[in-house]
Amino acid sequence: MSGIEIRDAHFPGRAPIEAYGNGGFRFADMSHRGSILCLPSGIYGWQPADPEKLVPADFDAFVAEAGGIEILLVGTGTELKPVPVGIRAALREKGISADPMSTGAAVRTYNVLLAEDRAVAAALIAVG
Repeated sequence: MSGIEIRDAHFPGRAPIEAYGNGGFRFADMSHRGSILCLPSGIYGWQPADPEKLVPADFDAFVAEAGGIEILLVGTGTELKPVPVGIRAALREKGISADPMSTGAAVRTYNVLLAEDRAVAAALIAVG
């Protein structure tokens, strides 16, 4: 038997976002401090905290799960910031439409589309 395998913690499934603010999110009776990714495979912590510094690698998880995603909501904090052109193009190649909006609007839209059982995912930058 090998040693203990440590994996990144995540919530294994889709769940509505119950609350956001104070630098984090609440979902499925749990909380997470920092930004999150909401993917078909689960909800994961996400490193980006500044929408001005997003790079294509920040979206690799969406490309990997592209078959289950049509709409990607990008919560860019308290203000709407555009998704960089290179990132939008890479996602579009995989059939994913990236829609930027404030994190609050992205959370609300994500919850509605999730309730409608749509192929939605979200990249949500935490807000204070």
